[in-house]
Amino acid sequence: MPQTYFHLAFPVTNIPQTKEFYAQGLGCQIGRETIDSVILNLYGNQLVAHVAHEPLTPQKGIYPRHFGIIFADQTNWKDLLERAQQQDLRFYQKPKQRFVGLPLEHYTFFLEDPFYNLLEFKFYRHASAIFGDREYAQIGDPHEAVPQHSTPN
Repeated sequence: MPQTYFHLAFPVTNIPQTKEFYAQGLGCQIGRETIDSVILNLYGNQLVAHVAHEPLTPQKGIYPRHFGIIFADQTNWKDLLERAQQQDLRFYQKPKQRFVGLPLEHYTFFLEDPFYNLLEFKFYRHASAIFGDREYAQIGDPHEAVPQHSTPN
C-alpha cells in the first residue's frame, strides 16, 4: 500500500449517474457517500464527485483540463480499454499512439463522463518519459478547438 495518494475533487450533477459511470463503467470502488458527494477509488487514488448546482458545460477540446491514470503495464491499459468498450462508455478520443519512435511514445485514449469531465488513460513505452526526457519538447496533442467525439468500437 503506498504512503501517498492522489486526491481529485470534480463536479457532477447526479450521484447515481456518477456511480454508474465510475463504478460500473470504470470499475472504481465506491467509498463514503452523501446525497451530494461520493468518494471513488480509481486505481488507488481518491476521486470525490461533488454535485454542482450550476450548469456544467463541455470543454472545447482536451485542454486545458482533464485527468486520468498512467499505467505501468500495457496489459492494464488494454484491459481498461476493453472494459470501456464493453461498457459502451463515451470515447472523447479513440485509442491512439503519440510520438511513435521517440522515447516519449505512449498509448492514450480519452473518455468523457456524463458531466463533461474528460479522463485520459495512458501507457508509456519508456517510464522515463513520465517525468523526464526533458530534451524533448513535445507534450500532448497540438491544441485543438473541435472535440473528436466517437463511439466505442
